[in-house]
Amino acid sequence: MQMAKAVSLPARIKPLADARWFRPAAALACGLFAATGFVPLGWWPLALAALAGLMALGFTAPNAAKAFRTGWLFGLGHFTLGLNWIATAFTYQAAMPVWLGWVGVVLLSGFLAIFTGLILLAAWATAVHGRDRLSPAAFLFAFAALWIGGEFLRATIFTGFAWNPLAAIALGGFDRPGLAVTAQFLGTYALSGLVVLLAGCWWLAVRQYRQPLVAGALALLPIAMMLGPWPVVGQRAGTLPFRLVQPDIRQEVLNEPQWYERHFVKTIQLSGVEPDDNRTRLVIWPESGVPDYLREGYPERYYRQATFAADPAIARARISTLLGPGALLLTGTIDLVIPPGGNRATGAENVVTAIGPDGEIAGGYAKAHLVPFGEYLPLRPLLEPVGLTRLVPGTLDFRAGPGPRTLDLGRWGKAGIQICYEIVFSGEVVDPDHRPDYIMNPSNDGWFGAWGPPQHLAQARLRAIEEGIPVLRSTTTGISAVIDAGGVVRAHVPRHTAAAIEGKVPPALAPTPFARWGLALSLGWGVLLFGIALVALRLRGV
Repeated sequence: MQMAKAVSLPARIKPLADARWFRPAAALACGLFAATGFVPLGWWPLALAALAGLMALGFTAPNAAKAFRTGWLFGLGHFTLGLNWIATAFTYQAAMPVWLGWVGVVLLSGFLAIFTGLILLAAWATAVHGRDRLSPAAFLFAFAALWIGGEFLRATIFTGFAWNPLAAIALGGFDRPGLAVTAQFLGTYALSGLVVLLAGCWWLAVRQYRQPLVAGALALLPIAMMLGPWPVVGQRAGTLPFRLVQPDIRQEVLNEPQWYERHFVKTIQLSGVEPDDNRTRLVIWPESGVPDYLREGYPERYYRQATFAADPAIARARISTLLGPGALLLTGTIDLVIPPGGNRATGAENVVTAIGPDGEIAGGYAKAHLVPFGEYLPLRPLLEPVGLTRLVPGTLDFRAGPGPRTLDLGRWGKAGIQICYEIVFSGEVVDPDHRPDYIMNPSNDGWFGAWGPPQHLAQARLRAIEEGIPVLRSTTTGISAVIDAGGVVRAHVPRHTAAAIEGKVPPALAPTPFARWGLALSLGWGVLLFGIALVALRLRGV
């Protein structure tokens, strides 16, 4: 398709666009508007328009430095608004001032914006720099391809921070996956590339305003894709009974020992006390569900801090007796790391422990993707002396586990475990050699503000769609949910509500293309899009 030359601006607007401050301000504003596409706002038309604006700014960048700066400023606005919930976490850590939270958000966003800056720079260098005949189509396909690679790198480098991929904008309401259903064929990062392509259609539509039919088709395509009647999959009934608990334990009192017994009573009552019920059922508690140490072998002084009993076997027996002989509990808790022959803990593990009807430990999983500054303090010898500490109370840093594992729980099914933040990492949530029946995702979202919990839930839905595996998500304060293998939220408990969800675990689907090929599938789509960009350049005679 022959592309029109750059759109000429009205005489009254051109001086404004030529002002030195216009491009940086527009890039920053586009980043802010693009973040409104994520929940809880979900303003995807504004997000697509903002991405289209970014492409217009990048395509017309006069040099490499300004192309990078445009992308960086976009990322600064985009991540600052989208990650505003991080600032809330500082309000729960008395050792650091609240204002430092916003400093942390801006600094983190400035780092993450390097990725968007490099993406735009690379697209500009591919399709714009030094070329007499410009190809907007080549720029668009290159930009989409590089966005896929950029999100992958952002999720990988320095332990990765995969939060809020553009793919999350493609999710429909709780009762339908929307365009995001294609994640089973694309993976999250390639779906983000598709979102970029849809935004690019609006950019090209503006450029093609002299050809109304072409411009109209380009303008309508993203709307049709976002609102189209995409199929809903994974709606079959399950067979394994479960009860999922959200006790609504507020962050202010979660780690206060004088509240532990009250928390336990509240949680066990919501679990449905069935001391004489032999029926098989799975009970799911959130991260931080049990404050006691449940494993033997620690020095006695650690058990004296226990609420239930100074003996971990008695603590486990109390739980199993109350839940009944047919129940198996999956709960978040903490294990200590004590070197052989030592008498002092050198670290801790954030774990899920399975407690069988006999009160014995039936399996366990240790969190692998830890949160920097949340579960450990990077560069502790340098940062601790200047007053920085972890946002989660405690002086022991957490140790990372070995990665995705499947717990074979017999009649309670095969459980994949992803604790809290781990669920946001595409392609890293399932042991491919031992495919689970369901993924348990316990979390403590009580310190994530108003924006963090719905964004967290959205990313859990993407994992369910990608893998074709249901996700059972139990949190301390919300949002807890049962997500079927097609990404539909079958039941949920809103924030700040104490309640339980009872039902039967939705069944898993047959392995999806993404489940078979993983991140290679997403990156392969990126390579294909970049190849199309090169062909478009060739066809333009460049």
